[in-house]
Amino acid sequence: MPAAPLSRQEIEDGLGDLPGWSLEGDRIACAYRFRDHIAAAAFVQHVVAIQNELNHHSDLTLGYNTVSLSVNTHDAGGAVTGNDLELAGRVAAIAPGHGVRQR
Repeated sequence: MPAAPLSRQEIEDGLGDLPGWSLEGDRIACAYRFRDHIAAAAFVQHVVAIQNELNHHSDLTLGYNTVSLSVNTHDAGGAVTGNDLELAGRVAAIAPGHGVRQR
């Protein structure tokens, strides 16, 4: 059964605890900056492991020293759901350990 879409207020409330994350159209998104490419790639590996654990995947872009993520739930018609906020929360929780800075 697909996750239920969240209201704009529910999304904004959920994002309040997620530094750097914002609502961009029909997705939530965040961008991080790292000291170098290796640190950015290591962060991507950690994010991929979390996504596989949750069976919920973001669009993820790796640059030289940047990583950008955006996510919504395809099964909910491309709306933001609790699954998206859970993934964002898990990513936000590991970010400090990777030495990231918000872009």
